[in-house]
Amino acid sequence: MAAGVLSGRVAVVTGAARGIGRAAAVALAEAGADVAGMDVAGPVSAILDFPPATPDDLAETGRRVTAAGARWSAHVADQRDIGAVRAVAEAVEREHGGVDVLFANAGIQAFAPLLEMSDQHWHDQIDVNLTGAANVLRVFAPMLVRRGGGRIVITSSTQGQHGTTNGSAYSASKWGLIGLMKSAALELGPHGVTVNAVIPGLVDTALTRHRDRYVQALVEAGRSPSGDLAEVEDAAIQALRAKTPLGVPWVEPEDVAPLVVFLASDAARMVSGTSFAATAGDSAHVTA
Repeated sequence: MAAGVLSGRVAVVTGAARGIGRAAAVALAEAGADVAGMDVAGPVSAILDFPPATPDDLAETGRRVTAAGARWSAHVADQRDIGAVRAVAEAVEREHGGVDVLFANAGIQAFAPLLEMSDQHWHDQIDVNLTGAANVLRVFAPMLVRRGGGRIVITSSTQGQHGTTNGSAYSASKWGLIGLMKSAALELGPHGVTVNAVIPGLVDTALTRHRDRYVQALVEAGRSPSGDLAEVEDAAIQALRAKTPLGVPWVEPEDVAPLVVFLASDAARMVSGTSFAATAGDSAHVTA
């Protein structure tokens, strides 16, 4: 969208240290918004087999936001802790004067069959992805209402629109986010706040580029993974390319970010309670 369409607005982005969060923070800044980036910037759960985001990652997002000419503030917090989220909100209000746009994006993903799943595997994904996002909405939505309106965008997933082999916790959390989005749209609409979801397909981020995700893709394709990581990655890329109509294994974070900017803009003022997908055509496999 045109530069300046979000001029004078303040956007809060969770999961801002890398991936979709970073790309969206930069895109929002390029559209004229000042950005407050929140991230746990550290270990989240022992169930994950990919490295966590770091304070340096969050600082790099800040450098890119400021390079786009926007004001930036960084906030380290775990969204499972609503007290910590409230402290971030207070800091954002002090530093920026309020909030106009909320992009509730932070999340984690891991894989385990239901018959073998640990309690931690289930609870950490539900607690981070669903309860954490709900905490963020519960804390920041009143700030948008006080401003007289605003925009909320939530990151769900194609896996929140269909079942996922060995990924029931993640699918349940992301499906729940669609219900949260639609319910929030009903409640916040009278206050001038729109609420929508973005639906990324597989995205070239740490959440996707690791062995467990490659193995899961091969299992869904009916193939047996080898023990060699390079072979597993190559086989998964081939399987994923064959699945998506546009012939790519995943999209880039920058392919998702323009949807966030659009939904945050005045051009989307009559759009609420719905989802927008960037999936390289994989959405064609979803029946609704």
